Amino acid sequence: MNAAAQLDRLDRAVVNAFQGGFPVCERPFDPASEALRERGVDVTAEALLERVRTLDEEGVLTRFGALVNAEAIGGTATLVAMHAPPERYDEVAELVNAHREVAHNYEREHPHLNMWFVVSVAEEDEVERVLADIEAETGQETYDMPKEREFRVEAKFLLDGPIPDGDVDLSHLGPEVTPTERTTLTPAERDLVVEIQGGLPITGTPYADVADAIGQDTGWVLETIKRFDVEGKVRRVGVIPNHYALGYTENGMTVWNVPDELVEEVGPAVASLDFVTHCYQRPRHEPVWPYNFFAMTHGRSEAESRERIEQVRQRMSEFWVVGDDDWDSLFSTRILKKTGIRMTERADANTEQ
Repeated sequence: MNAAAQLDRLDRAVVNAFQGGFPVCERPFDPASEALRERGVDVTAEALLERVRTLDEEGVLTRFGALVNAEAIGGTATLVAMHAPPERYDEVAELVNAHREVAHNYEREHPHLNMWFVVSVAEEDEVERVLADIEAETGQETYDMPKEREFRVEAKFLLDGPIPDGDVDLSHLGPEVTPTERTTLTPAERDLVVEIQGGLPITGTPYADVADAIGQDTGWVLETIKRFDVEGKVRRVGVIPNHYALGYTENGMTVWNVPDELVEEVGPAVASLDFVTHCYQRPRHEPVWPYNFFAMTHGRSEAESRERIEQVRQRMSEFWVVGDDDWDSLFSTRILKKTGIRMTERADANTEQ
């Protein structure tokens, strides 16, 4: 369902303003509502809180809170492609999805590699085991495409309405913090990650409620979440929209055979396009898969999505002559599985004993 048509001016302001940069302080809805009022959206803290709660309950948001960076917490995840014979497609999908390590699985338009899924594990060497099991069960070869270089992960979905640039950033509020170089988690940090991975309570004092849940001081929770934000363990704090509900139904994975010596230049250039939400270098699998560069785009219509893909192609063409065989776009036609990354196990494996 496309809920975007039913969203009023305040709804659109909330979605646009707070996909990142939500304040990490004891009563965050106070400065958040003040920031909206300064931009011409008249709302009290209480009304803003209630609106966020309603958007969450109606499915316009997938959650409210801190978007935890699973990679920085521990373990690893990889993108895997495979061929599922059309006459066995649903059977193969069921076998793949039965693995708890498979977090997301999509059917995509491609003449051969028509199933794409994410494997998330606590230990890197577990990937090989999971893929071996899937190959044995399905009789199909898997193609592991781990991320070799990340150029952008910033999935923001903006709407027509107030604050169209989504530029409200209140992340400076709250305690002063000093980042650490630790890659492991303390037991208390592990408890915090597990508690917030599915979102914050939508209350006037969400961080205090988290503190109560894990038996910590509110000040410690505020400092740790803000430090995690600075360190990259949290990608952003705010509302996480359901992009399908906002009308972004066209999910186009564009793939490119970029000359290896140009990847370092091409990556930031493509990542600078504001509608590109994910941008990575991944390994080729010749002769089946000649592409080494992935850029994900989303559109509200097939025409908008095609136009955005063309803009990616034009940006690519600034660096080399892009032939017809040098790229492809794979649209998702069906969501086969979509569950959260197994954060608890990954955090457990990376916690100091």
